[in-house]
Amino acid sequence: MDKIKIGFIGAGNMGTAIMKGIASSSVGENTELFAFDPDSAKVSALSKFGVSACKSEAELTEMCEYIFLAVKPQIIETVIEAAAPAVTSEKVIISIAAGISDEFIASKTIPEAKVILVMPNTPLLLGEGASALSRNDRVSDEEFDVILNVFRSCGKAAVIPKDKMKEIIAINGSSPAFIYLFAKSFIDYAEAVGIPSESAAELFSQSLIGSAKMISDSGYTIDELIKMVSSPGGTTLAGLDKLYDGKLEDTVRSCCESCTKRAYELSK
Repeated sequence: MDKIKIGFIGAGNMGTAIMKGIASSSVGENTELFAFDPDSAKVSALSKFGVSACKSEAELTEMCEYIFLAVKPQIIETVIEAAAPAVTSEKVIISIAAGISDEFIASKTIPEAKVILVMPNTPLLLGEGASALSRNDRVSDEEFDVILNVFRSCGKAAVIPKDKMKEIIAINGSSPAFIYLFAKSFIDYAEAVGIPSESAAELFSQSLIGSAKMISDSGYTIDELIKMVSSPGGTTLAGLDKLYDGKLEDTVRSCCESCTKRAYELSK
């Protein structure tokens, strides 16, 4: 059985993380990996993971069945145009660029282009990614499963409607930055009261991990989990009262709405 050929245009942090995820998982056993990046040193560094270098976007697209556009939205149009001469109706194009639509990719390549849209996040660098995927109608179930398994090899993956790919950015794509800011506030407080930042960071990060597992695995609702920590008249409720007074939930909603608004502004 021939191996599936997957190519990456762009060997930056995210593209590299996905390639490493494939290479180190069972997915890699049936896969040949290729990459092109203007910075050839980035691709050379991936040779130890079995990644072969290509000389151009068009060469990679001609050679591979699945083509990842692992570049920033600001340069994706130039990249697509460079790859376009080699795009056929048999190729599957995967974009991880925020705000880029399948219609835009088809308009720059061929009308019948098969397109999968993905919103990954940076924890994917540690194999703990949370990736949202959607596809256009031309992508078969079998083709989609190949890419779904790629992202499951780098963490968790969920399928969402294509028209919600901009809304999901706040939930998994940008949310690590919001969580880091939240964490920074706790660690800054710890330092202010004389607790070493290293100890605070270790304890708070483990609290995040444990809390996330409680959300995903305990079977309790979010409201039930909050109540489990909140003894009447205790310290947690005293802190929660301040978060409610500060309208934390409203602030988070505004944050998400602003994130989504910007995604539509950047969309193509």
